[in-house]
Amino acid sequence: MSTITIKGQVTVPKPIRDALGLTPGSQVDFALNEHDQVVLRRAQPVRKRAKTDRFEAARGKADIRWRTDELMALLREG
Repeated sequence: MSTITIKGQVTVPKPIRDALGLTPGSQVDFALNEHDQVVLRRAQPVRKRAKTDRFEAARGKADIRWRTDELMALLREG
């Protein structure tokens, strides 16, 4: 038996945490089954898209060919 705190939190008993492989920071899903019983499941990790390197994404995109001395002069003016 667990008691709900004022913040709506409960402690998941250790045997349940162990059975589900839950560790601090684990995400869980709650659901109701057809008998209105609460089902606790380990959440499936959300797959993050591979982060694109912003420099790699910009490589080869410029349509103006700057010479180094022209680019430096432009940067120094600003």
